[in-house]
Formats: sequence, structure tokens, C-alpha cells
Amino acid sequence: MNTKLQDFARTMRKQPTEAEDRLWQALRDRRLMRLKFRRQMPVGRFIADFICLEARLIVEVDGSQHGGSLRDSERDQELTRRGFRVLRFWNDDVLRELDSVCDTIVAVAREQGLRME
Repeated sequence: MNTKLQDFARTMRKQPTEAEDRLWQALRDRRLMRLKFRRQMPVGRFIADFICLEARLIVEVDGSQHGGSLRDSERDQELTRRGFRVLRFWNDDVLRELDSVCDTIVAVAREQGLRME
């Protein structure tokens, strides 16, 4: 694996945005329907904000710089080719509507056929 990418992911884990930190508090330690999430994990040439391997689900938390981003579209296509479903949420949505964001994540994980308690 690319050590530069791993080092960058490690740095990103230490310096999360406020929205990433808030969502991580809801996802960590299997707090959300016992789903195991990891944060800032390299996948190919990209770093996923949050990833649940068992659900093949990647959750991205985006600021305004991502609006209409061609790079994000290419990234999502690559991750989809790798068998992942990609969910994107705006920072504001995470900060203001965390429960709704978590409900959406659970609903998509269920669509992926996971048994959840």
C-alpha cells in the first residue's frame, strides 16, 4: 500500500473537521446499529472519510469546496467499481441533522442486506 497515502490518512484522523468528528462520535465503537466503521481509510488511490467494510459502504462528509466537483464524481465511480456504495453528506447536514444522517446510513446498510439488531 502507498505509505504516503497511509501517512496522509493518519494525519487526517488526527485533524478531523467538526462535522467529521461529530459523525465519528456516532459511528465509532459500533455505536450505530453495531456497524463497524473505520475513518480516513485508504481505498485504492483515495481516502474514505468513513468506511464500513461489511456493508461495502463509504460515507463522505463534504464542505462547500466539493460542490459539483468532477474529482468527487470520478472518485465515486472508482469506489463504485470496487464494489462500494458511496453516501455524501454536507458538513451542515451532519452538524444540524445528525440523527437523519445516521438514519440514512442505517437504511442504506440495510439495503445492502446486512442483518442488524
